[in-house]
Amino acid sequence: MSCGERRNHALLKPDLQVSGVWEIDLDALAGEGITGIILDIDNTLAPWGSYDIPDRIREWVEEAKAKGFRLCILTNNYSARADWFSRELVVPAVKGWVKPWAWGYRLAMRELGTDADSSVMVGDQLFTDIRGANRLGIYSILVSPLSDRELLHTRIKRRFERMILGDIDER
Repeated sequence: MSCGERRNHALLKPDLQVSGVWEIDLDALAGEGITGIILDIDNTLAPWGSYDIPDRIREWVEEAKAKGFRLCILTNNYSARADWFSRELVVPAVKGWVKPWAWGYRLAMRELGTDADSSVMVGDQLFTDIRGANRLGIYSILVSPLSDRELLHTRIKRRFERMILGDIDER
């Protein structure tokens, strides 16, 4: 992984694609000067609509904090849900209709005390998580969704995401 090349990608292409946050190499991020990790909630930290954070994600979050990373949730979720995850993981949250808008990412970076060069965005959607990060030059990591359950409009967008990523047959 080379975070230094992040400005040379397409708006909807992630810099890195992994199955889940547990596959993100924290030592490699630190070696690239990353100090802040911005995280989506639904289908990234927990299955959509669920309050069940898988153990391997909790362990990764704790490992990231132990290694000195600052973490912040960035979510379009309503306040009560975002606040629950913030309390549960003991990380701040920027919430409301904040993605893919640049100001949402800037609020998260302000919360972390980072800038685009020292931040990474981790999320499961190209049109919100990845697009917003890429517009600002933030290193972007796309994770596979934790669940097939999601909002109707998200399911529709998933088909376009698969086409963009080259993972679907044209039918």
